[in-house]
Amino acid sequence: MLIISQNASNYNIPFPDETIYRINLAWVNSIQELEELLNKHQNQPIFLDLPKGRIKPPNNKYTLEDLFTILNSHTNIKYFAVSNVNSPEDLSLYAKVIPNKITIVPKIESPSAVLNIDNIINSIPSAEKIIMLDHDDLYSNLIKNNEPSTKFTEYIEKLTNYTQRKRNLELRKKIFEDKEDEESIKELERLEQLYTLGEVNFDSVIIIDFGNNLKSVLASLVYTDVNQQKV
Repeated sequence: MLIISQNASNYNIPFPDETIYRINLAWVNSIQELEELLNKHQNQPIFLDLPKGRIKPPNNKYTLEDLFTILNSHTNIKYFAVSNVNSPEDLSLYAKVIPNKITIVPKIESPSAVLNIDNIINSIPSAEKIIMLDHDDLYSNLIKNNEPSTKFTEYIEKLTNYTQRKRNLELRKKIFEDKEDEESIKELERLEQLYTLGEVNFDSVIIIDFGNNLKSVLASLVYTDVNQQKV
């Protein structure tokens, strides 16, 4: 999944048709401007990002009702991200009114969202489970809660169900440790090459960041043994 920002349009950079074009609605000044962007990129899948509860400028100018006609008339809109999702209830309205053809993507930006991640993922109505992780906002909220910065790694572990997947591996290895048949020895050797056992609860995670912050999140995901194809 290759996603580009609407800002890339300013540089006339060519991208493959299958590239997903992300439109952050906080940076779109009118419905007419949004229509123009959608028509310009009508041959590309569109990722709409609705910043709900945004406190830093620019602020979102639209309600879900304002976008209802557009969501139903543009078939190339494939994804719809919702900001500040902390619980399943924050997705309930969107799940009711957004067309089934569009995958709703919750944005994970706070410690409470991470702690509720399983319930949030289970509330995504589409078969494909995609989440967005905003490193900067998650880290800022952690500091606001007077939690140590080192807690960030723990939240990544929670997000990826790392502890349970690590436990799964250890339990699986114990089954073969005392066996001497060739098949069991080979299976134990295979398990020894792994860090965890079992899948994460999401199909893909989109990281909203760049530079060293992005490197930090990617390193944490590697540490928690998340398949790179899911990032």
